[in-house]
Formats: sequence, C-alpha cells, structure tokens
Amino acid sequence: MAGLRVADTQDFAGCGESPTGRELLFLIDGFGADLLAKFSEHAPAISSMVQSHLVQTSFPSTTSTSLATLTTGAMPGAHGMMGYTVRVPRSSGRVLNSLKWDERVDPEIWQPVPTLFQRAAAAGVVVTHVAAKRYEDTGFTRAVFRGAHYRGANITSDLVGETVAALQKSPAFVYLYVNDLDSAGHSDGVGSDKWLAALSSIDAMVAQLLEKLPTGTRLWITADHGMINVEEKIVMGLENNLLEGIATVAGEPRARHLYLPQDADLAPRADVISRWEESLGEKVKMFTRESAIEAGLFGSEVSMDASERIGDVIAIAQENLVLLDPERADKEGAMVGHHGGDSATESTVPLLAATKN
Repeated sequence: MAGLRVADTQDFAGCGESPTGRELLFLIDGFGADLLAKFSEHAPAISSMVQSHLVQTSFPSTTSTSLATLTTGAMPGAHGMMGYTVRVPRSSGRVLNSLKWDERVDPEIWQPVPTLFQRAAAAGVVVTHVAAKRYEDTGFTRAVFRGAHYRGANITSDLVGETVAALQKSPAFVYLYVNDLDSAGHSDGVGSDKWLAALSSIDAMVAQLLEKLPTGTRLWITADHGMINVEEKIVMGLENNLLEGIATVAGEPRARHLYLPQDADLAPRADVISRWEESLGEKVKMFTRESAIEAGLFGSEVSMDASERIGDVIAIAQENLVLLDPERADKEGAMVGHHGGDSATESTVPLLAATKN
C-alpha cells in the first residue's frame, strides 16, 4: 500500500514504489516460512521468487487474527480479533466463531479499525479481493476485508482470470486467497501426500500468474501462519482437573481462552494456573488476562473491547501438544495439523516477491 502511495502508510518492508501501480498479494493459508526449504522440489515457481523478509505473525497464529492484522496494519489489541473463537462479553457465555460468525454480532463494530482496503479505495486505488465464492457475504469478510470489490471464484483458472482482469487498470491492488494447503494440513498433516498435492497445485497457479499478469505487476506471497503436526493430545477435563472452575472454553487446541463464570471473583485464576502448571509443567505457557496484556501478547495497546474478549486465563500449548475441548474432541482430535501457538514454526511466515517481466 505504501508502494501505491496510500496516505499514512509506511514502507516497513522496504518494498519501494510500485513499478506500474499494480500490486498482487497472494495469501497462501498455512504456508509457514520453514516449508520452502523442506519441500522446494514440489514448488519450483514459488522457490524461484525472492525471499524478501521473514514475517512474525500476531498472536494467536490463527487465520482470523493474522488476516485482521494484515488488512488493518493494527495488532489484535486494536482490531479485537483475538482468536478463532472467543466468548462474547455480556452474552451469557455465547462463543463467537470468527470464521463462521454470528448474525447477532455486527462485524464493523466488533472490528472497528478501517481496513487498508478502505483506505486505498478512498485514495483512488482499485482494490479487489479474489477468493472462493462461499466467503463473499460472511461476517468475517465484512469485518476484515471491507473496502474491496469481491470477485468469487472456485477453480484455479477462474481465480487466475479474475486476478489478471482486476490488474488491468492502474493503480490496482489485488488480494488473492486460497486455503487448500491449510485444509490438507489439518486433515492429513504437513508433508502428507494430500498436502504435497495441494502445494504442487498452488505452485502451478503461481506459475500461471507469473505468465499471465500484466507486465510490471509485483506479485507478493505470504501466509497467515505455519503449522505443526500433532504428537500429543490432551482432552481437557477427561481424567484430569484442567477444567475445574472453567465455565467456557474457546480459542483452539494450540491456544486456549479459558473463561470463569461471568459473575465469578477473579481470584480463582491463580488456582487454575497453578493446577495447569502442576499437571502439564513446561508443556504449556499460562497467562492471566492482565499478564498477557502486560507481556504484549496482543500488541502494545489493548482496547477495552478487546480486553473483555480475552480469556480470564490463556493456555498456550508447547512442543507438539494440543489441548482438546471435550465437547469437540472428536473433530479437533481428528486433525493432524494445528496452529495458533507461539512456536516459530506456527508464527513465522515468508514474504516472497517477483515482478512480471
């Protein structure tokens, strides 16, 4: 956006001015920074691009939080997208799934920061969002991607076609998104046959883009998070006392928001943390809401709205452990690949660049 001279943006990554006013950001969901070195033979087109930077995601390393940070330029404490699921304040314990949303929650109030898409559009940039048709009218899209013209496409040729068409004018910015790699990682694991097939397919898509994009278009590739393959599973509350005193479980298996009853004294939090640390030791990092804010887990500034969404206690799984919700243990436990934690594998993503000759 700085390369397109959008007001009040800074070129932190040293991108420089856009050569022709055409910028394409391709977000590959689940494409961690460690993957190219391990699987480069399955991604020759992506491997040919220049690694501009390694990027640290915001916490938790999950799609909803990372994409909100990407598209607003603000940290979670400002934009309020605090995790995959969080308890809605003053709602009798209702949990908001940020990707599926809830019609009772206004997306523009829940995520109040103007998006870079809105700011660019106001500056005269043609901003387009290209992704699967099913995402177009979701609350999450309204919360995080508002300001862009949505062009839905479900197959590679259409995704490429919509992207190329949107870049004919200048200045133009396209955000292109696919989730095939993330989906394969969750179901079968990083490095599985299904995952490698997804990587190869996405790489072929990159090759098509590099062939068909207008001359001078800059293509950027990044991701929202990496992924680990699970090695140890703990069902919270099953043959353990981890959920004693906990009214609501949210977050995800690598980063849990744990809430006490809404009218409860907060003093029992110390007992919860003590019990967890006694049971799991260094397998988890534990925070209270206040200590997480003080540690800067969600950025240097945390709004009142954002702070109310944070768990009374936060548990971050370490190594290759997952913490399963007993009500969703079958579904969560069936997944091989996970993310959301603070490991380098989950929270370091690449920034790759190429200019179409």
